[in-house]
Amino acid sequence: MNTATLAFTPVNHTGWGSSQRLLSIVQEMAPASILVVTDPVLEEIGLVHKVIEPLLQANYHVEVYTDISPEPPLEVGENLVSFTRSKQVDLVIGIGGGSALDLAKLTAVLSVHEGKVEDYLNLTGKREITQKGVPKILIPTTSGTGSEVTNISVLSLESTKDVVTHSHLLADVAIVDPELTLSVPARVTAATGVDALTHAIEAYLSTQGNPVTDGLALHAIKLINRSLRTAVEDGNNRQARSDMSYGSYLAGLAFFNAGVGGVHALAYPLGGQFHLAHGESNAVLLPYVMDYIRSRATKRLADVLKALEPGAVVQSEEEASIQCVQLLKQLVQDIGIPTTLREFQIPESAIEPLTNDATKQTRLLARSPMPLEQKDIQAIYTAAFYGQ
Repeated sequence: MNTATLAFTPVNHTGWGSSQRLLSIVQEMAPASILVVTDPVLEEIGLVHKVIEPLLQANYHVEVYTDISPEPPLEVGENLVSFTRSKQVDLVIGIGGGSALDLAKLTAVLSVHEGKVEDYLNLTGKREITQKGVPKILIPTTSGTGSEVTNISVLSLESTKDVVTHSHLLADVAIVDPELTLSVPARVTAATGVDALTHAIEAYLSTQGNPVTDGLALHAIKLINRSLRTAVEDGNNRQARSDMSYGSYLAGLAFFNAGVGGVHALAYPLGGQFHLAHGESNAVLLPYVMDYIRSRATKRLADVLKALEPGAVVQSEEEASIQCVQLLKQLVQDIGIPTTLREFQIPESAIEPLTNDATKQTRLLARSPMPLEQKDIQAIYTAAFYGQ
């Protein structure tokens, strides 16, 4: 068996109302100046103020930065890092979805380095991260990205996506409070939920998985599948929101240590070329990628079926893997996400450029249980376009 080296965020606070611990955590860090990186919508609806109000009452100097966007372009990252460098920041707190959290850890680290953000990108960067940077606390308000427990910051480029990744990007503290997800709209709940499910499934199928990540991934799949439809239909359901938060958290721990594969490799160009939300990109591709690689992951997909539907009756692993793919496609449809690229208004002519960009995601493709070359990737995009 392969050996495994596992990494986790040093301190994790989870559970309903756990964000109320923020003040005591900050007091231990004793910062003179705090930068909060967050989504502008969260500031508008008052959620950010609710989270940081104890800090304000304790007279901490807090500056809130909201000049960010979903699927953040490289320019957004560059602007934030420049802003942070111009300030005297002792602590960065990220509050929001994956984009806010990715940008928070990015600026916490790169603000103490020289050069541009693009100098540190995985595919094209020429510089290396050498310093840990400013301490960071990450607080997700969606159940999907797992960004609070990973060392990756994703940025959109002209036609695809790239990442800055290093162990120093790992949060000092993660706070996963399901209560903060109550305000998430149904469509975002659906997209981020399938994103988390994709993390768990791809981590379980990853060539770099191990018994620890397998356990995390399978339990995440159980939690997400049993609660996602309810969370989309009734966003105030506390049990569903709690299940989704824990499912996303566990999936994040699993894929951070085992990695993701073909679904993400093909999803990145969809986000880069058509600005499709990352969760929706994963959702529309998930059944088609799983179907294509099924012959090389039959046993694993049979295990995923057991996690999705413990009472499923099947005659063989082959049958179970087929049923697993069918259930995934049905789930995506049930929560209101289109199941073909055509429904997202993506033209057939885009298949070739999408394929060309996806082949560049070698870091992700290397973890697929079936090697995916250009012809394979094009076949998957074609199937996803026609719904075959």
